[in-house]
Amino acid sequence: MGTPLKHAPVKLIVGFISSKPAQFISARHILEKKFGKIDKEMPLLDFSCTRYYEKEFGKNLKRKFLSFENLIPLGKNYDIKLYTNKIEERLSENNARTINIDPGYISLAKLVLFTTKNRSHRIYIDKGIYGDLELHFIKKSFQALPWTYPDYRTGECIDFFNSVRAVYLNQTKRI
Repeated sequence: MGTPLKHAPVKLIVGFISSKPAQFISARHILEKKFGKIDKEMPLLDFSCTRYYEKEFGKNLKRKFLSFENLIPLGKNYDIKLYTNKIEERLSENNARTINIDPGYISLAKLVLFTTKNRSHRIYIDKGIYGDLELHFIKKSFQALPWTYPDYRTGECIDFFNSVRAVYLNQTKRI
C-alpha cells in the first residue's frame, strides 16, 4: 500500500493568444496583481500553427507565455482557470473575447494546462475544469505527447518551458 504524500508546490504559467498586443499587457497587469511577480516572459511569437482562433480573434495572431515567481499549491487550481475566464470576459469588446488566456503549471515531471474542454486524456479536477497533460519531461527536456498542441511542440516553446523548469528546480531546492 502506498502512502499519500503532500505534493510540492508548482510553477504557475500562463499562455496568451490575441491579435491585439495591448491585451497582453492588460492581462499581464491583472495577473500580476493576483499572482505576484513574473519571473520569465517569452517574447511575442507569431501564432500560425492553427487557424482555430482566427474566426474569434482575427488574423495576425500572436502567442506569449509567462511564469510567476511565487509557487502555488496543487489544491483548488481550478480557481485559476475560473479567474482567467473572468479576465477574458473583462477584456472583451462588443461581447467578444479579444484574448485567450490559458493557465497551467510546470512541475519537475510535466506541464499541465487547465481547460474547460473534456477529452479522453484530460482528468476532471472540479467546477467544470480539467487538467490537460501537454508535455512530459524525459531525457533532459520536455517532450510532446500525441495530443500536444502544435505550438507547444515548437523549439521556441520547448526552450522556454525548459528554462522555466530550470528556475523551478532551483526554487524547489530552497523549499
